Amino acid sequence: MTRIADNFFFGIKIIIALLLTAMVVLVFGNVVLRYIFNSGITVSEELSRWFFIWLTFLGALVALRDHGHIGVDALVKRLPLLGQKACFLTSQSLMLYVTWLLLDGAWKQTKINWDVPAAASGLSMAWFYGVGVVFGVLSGLIILVDVFRLVTGRMRPEDLVMVRESEEQDEAEALQRHVTAKNRNRSQADRPNGEHRP
Repeated sequence: MTRIADNFFFGIKIIIALLLTAMVVLVFGNVVLRYIFNSGITVSEELSRWFFIWLTFLGALVALRDHGHIGVDALVKRLPLLGQKACFLTSQSLMLYVTWLLLDGAWKQTKINWDVPAAASGLSMAWFYGVGVVFGVLSGLIILVDVFRLVTGRMRPEDLVMVRESEEQDEAEALQRHVTAKNRNRSQADRPNGEHRP
């Protein structure tokens, strides 16, 4: 199941890269056409705006799954295990509620704008609002999976602190753990056989 999810999110990353590439081509191509050939791509602004919105929401999905969002962890990481679990469950419940609100609003807007054509491309405006539906469904599933892991005891204690105050702090903590483990292994190797720590 994890492998299927990994492949799915790898596909999302490919889509994000393709959307970013298409944005660059459309915007840069439009600039070149305007200044050199005095013409342009009519749908360039509209499609690049849509692509940007889609890649933003899809990128937020990838970050949500990887627990890559920046947040404040100063209090949570100092709580006992039970307190961390309570904070985790509270935050996931709030996130699920907000996700439901977003999904509900996006679904209503998608239905309302189903037959409304976009100004430049003529595509249905449902494509514009539909990203909220995609994000709402997938992010809701990610949150529910995390809650399920907590309730069934499959979540490691270090996974309970899902955000970091900064990426640098996360790297520093990983380096500290590495140095501590290396020192512990070195001290065990220096002791004679059969000698145990008191």
